[in-house]
Amino acid sequence: MRNLKSDFIYRLKDKVIEGNKITSEEALKLISTKDINVLAECANKITTTFSGDSVDVETLINAKSGRCPEDCSFCAQSSFNSTPIDKYPLLSHDKIFEQAERALQSGANSFCIVCAYKAPPEDDFEHICESIKIIRSKLKIDVNVSLGFMTLERAKRLKSLGVKRYNHNLETSKSFFNKICTTHSYEDRINTAKIVKEAGLELCSGGIIGMGETKEQRVELGVALSELQPDEVPVNMLLGREGTPHYNNNFISEKEIIQTIGTFRFLMPKTILKIAGGREVHLKGDDKKVLRAGANGIITGGYLTTEGNKPSDDFKMLKEIGIKQR
Repeated sequence: MRNLKSDFIYRLKDKVIEGNKITSEEALKLISTKDINVLAECANKITTTFSGDSVDVETLINAKSGRCPEDCSFCAQSSFNSTPIDKYPLLSHDKIFEQAERALQSGANSFCIVCAYKAPPEDDFEHICESIKIIRSKLKIDVNVSLGFMTLERAKRLKSLGVKRYNHNLETSKSFFNKICTTHSYEDRINTAKIVKEAGLELCSGGIIGMGETKEQRVELGVALSELQPDEVPVNMLLGREGTPHYNNNFISEKEIIQTIGTFRFLMPKTILKIAGGREVHLKGDDKKVLRAGANGIITGGYLTTEGNKPSDDFKMLKEIGIKQR
C-alpha cells in the first residue's frame, strides 16, 4: 500500500517512465524526502524499466600522477595541494597494457586511462594514442579515457582509435564551482563535454558530493548533467585528503547518497549512474542498497590515488543481490 505522504514520488516515477521530464522544483522535493525506501524503490523501477537489471563495471589506471597545474580543492593530484601521493610521469605502453589486461582478467567490461593534466602535451597525447592502439589490437575490453580539456581534433582522433567514452566531470554545480576551483571555469568544463559529444564519443560526466554544497546545488548539478545527456554519470563521495582544504571534511551520510542518486535517476532515467570514489568509506559495504536505489554502475579495484574494493569482492556482492554485469 502506498504511503500517502510519499505519493508524489510514485507520481513522478510514473511521469518519468511515461517519457516526461521532472522539473528542478520536483527534483528538490525528491532529494529532500525522508522516505528513502520509497525513493529507492521508485528509482530502481526507473532503472530496470530503461536499462534492465545489469551493472556496468569499470576499472581505472592513473597513467600519469600528480603535478596538475589546476587548483581543484578536492584533488590530491593538484600542485596547489600537499597530499602525500606517488607522483610519476606518463607510464610506459607496457605498464598501461598490463593494467588493461589485468582489468579484463578481473571481469571488468571497461578500462579507463586517466591522467592528471589540464590538457596533455602533444608527445604525451601521441603516447596515449599508441597505448590505446595496442590495447584495442590485443584485448576485447572497452577503452575509455580522461585527459582533461579536449580540442575537437583530438577528440575525433580518440574516436578514430576506438575509444568508447570520454570522462570529463562537471564536479559540482555552477553556483558552487568557484568555491572549489579558480584556475579554470565551469564553462570550460561544459565546453569540453560538448566537444566530446560532437566528436561522436560517449560522454562520461559526473561530480562529487559532500564538499559543502547544498541540496539545491546538488539538484543544480543533476539538472546541468541531464542537459548534457551523458551516457554515464559517476557520483563520487568526497574523501577529505590530507594536504587539501577538505582535510577532515569526510562525512556524507548514506541517506544523502541515496537521496542524491535516487534524484539523479529521475533526472536521467537512461544514463549509467555509477557509484565511484569514496563508496567504500561512506557506504561501508552497503553498496547493495544504492544499487537497488537507482545506481547501475561501479568502479572497482581502486581509484586514482586511493585504494578500492577487490574486483572479486565486488563481483561476489553483485552475485549476492542477483545483478549481472552488462
